[in-house]
Amino acid sequence: MCVDLTLFPLDTIKTRLQSQQGFYKAGGFRGIYAGVPSAAVGSFPNAAAFFVTYDCTKSLLSAGGAFAAPHVAPITHMLAASLGEIVACLIRVPTEVVKQRTQASPSSTTYNMLLATLREEGVRGLYRGYGSTVLREIPFSLVQFPLWEYLKSTERGVLYLHFAKCVSFLGAVAAFVTTPLDVAKTRIMLAKAGSTTASGNIPLVLYDVWRSRGLPGLFAGSIPRMAFISIGGFIFLGAYEKVRRTLLSQKIHSDCP
Repeated sequence: MCVDLTLFPLDTIKTRLQSQQGFYKAGGFRGIYAGVPSAAVGSFPNAAAFFVTYDCTKSLLSAGGAFAAPHVAPITHMLAASLGEIVACLIRVPTEVVKQRTQASPSSTTYNMLLATLREEGVRGLYRGYGSTVLREIPFSLVQFPLWEYLKSTERGVLYLHFAKCVSFLGAVAAFVTTPLDVAKTRIMLAKAGSTTASGNIPLVLYDVWRSRGLPGLFAGSIPRMAFISIGGFIFLGAYEKVRRTLLSQKIHSDCP
């Protein structure tokens, strides 16, 4: 919630830059917080689904067998994070669909957009773009979480800062490289029901963007996306780890006789 609410204007700008109608027709800088209720409602269960899946999978894989070896730990973290993203997207995608459609139509409200989507496409419409969202999210997990786990194991201030910068930098690089997938996801979610784009064919959507807008179109919104990911990485992982340790500390004290 810290990330989604604090950096929401960057997300709105990114969505409008990637929309088919263009930045200014999608709202420009007006209604920069359009769609924020959807993001706020989805943040908690989305993050909860990810970390429950991530921590449980990590514990199960590390309990024994080939994945228990220390040198295999990064692979364990990659697998756990990837599965976490797949599960979390079951919650993230519906809120993302409503959020992005409201961002690209600031004259509408989040509630009205939800009703319109359900009326025109049913529950299935809320999951449009699920595949492209998963493909977009997994690369971040493959970069962030092995580094984050190593970072936590060091517990040294200088090294902590160094790797925190690495996580932020690599997150920004991954954000830039996967921007075309994010553009495809946005176009698929915003497309009119029944259109070719709405079918979710990612290569076809990317080819259409390339043909109409060229390379700049494929990387539309890359700057606000990179800023969101790099800054958000600090807030998201930092807040999670702080709260987790606080809760664990309280549990230890309460268990003591």
